[in-house]
Amino acid sequence: MREIISEANPDLYVGADHKARWERADHRRHGFHNLHRLARYGISYRSARVMLLQKAADLRIANMETVGRLTSLPWFSAMAVIRGDQILYEKYAQDFNPDHPHSIKSISKTVINLLIGRLVEDNKIQLGKQVCEYLPWIGSGYHQATVQQVLNMDVANSYSEDCTDPLSTAFDHEEALGWRLPVDLKTEKTQRAFLASITSRDIKNRTGYCDYKSANSDVLGMIAESVTGKPLRVLLADVADAAGFEGCLHITTDREGFPAVCGGMCLTARDLARYGSIFMRRGMGIDGLHIGSGPFIDASLQGGTAAAPPREGLRYCNHTFTDGRWIGHGGAGGQFMLVDLVSGVVAVFLSVLEVRDSSDRSYTNPIIQMLSQIGRLEFAN
Repeated sequence: MREIISEANPDLYVGADHKARWERADHRRHGFHNLHRLARYGISYRSARVMLLQKAADLRIANMETVGRLTSLPWFSAMAVIRGDQILYEKYAQDFNPDHPHSIKSISKTVINLLIGRLVEDNKIQLGKQVCEYLPWIGSGYHQATVQQVLNMDVANSYSEDCTDPLSTAFDHEEALGWRLPVDLKTEKTQRAFLASITSRDIKNRTGYCDYKSANSDVLGMIAESVTGKPLRVLLADVADAAGFEGCLHITTDREGFPAVCGGMCLTARDLARYGSIFMRRGMGIDGLHIGSGPFIDASLQGGTAAAPPREGLRYCNHTFTDGRWIGHGGAGGQFMLVDLVSGVVAVFLSVLEVRDSSDRSYTNPIIQMLSQIGRLEFAN
């Protein structure tokens, strides 16, 4: 029999820099625009009904200096601002379009606010209980942590998330996420095995700031599975119907099909705004069913763990960032979704920062400030 020649998947092969090709600066834009088809595993959802949007341009947004400057940078992909069913502003880069999904990275984490919030309101989860009461198999990294601590990124353990260090645990996590090839195909990590391997001698966070860990989101996703008896992928189908997506909600998974709620979602800019509208409606879907919790979303504006400098004034509460008026979340590379719970504005910004480490707060902070300023515009009812 003739020899079959093959090579390692070039997009997912881990090079000497300990990164997969799609994440390196020279390939990152292609990677973020195509993660939904580059990852090893994934699932997608279509909504039963579509939330209709109509254009109603607000020239105040288009005329803002920060909007013109940030949307003209080479890293920009897309921006959309909606209020209710009206599109107040949208813009796209020349190599991107309204129908193209974009990796939203850690904005994906906000789905945990909806799922856990609903389960708290339904008395299926108690925030003061330890993780081990829901996941007896979990390792010492989360065993004694309370659900609230995990929600607020207030847990200390061996998981490290430092984008400047290619050897940090977050990059090893990518094997379980299907974002890179495993060292050994015969012993590929699953999410459950990876999360169980995280350790801690003392889970108390003594930094005074949120100790950001993507693994927290997946732990909470497994708690949601445990108390509902439903696979997380089934719960996400309800989220898709609640949002009324026009296109597909794509999300990467591990080999066993567990969705990467820590950062695997890919959506168009408009569909990300549709998703953000669920928070504006206090967890209610377009079908009138509550897949989130209004009281839990409102509580997310209070308390939480202080964000580290240079994000003074922000807190991390219930898997969202907040300044007490809006809730939102960012993603590596330059994404942000902001939901102003006072004005009703949902504003999203998608971009791909093509520098060595993918994240630079001197770049993302102005994006947050711009979206916050848009949210504070006055609107006639």
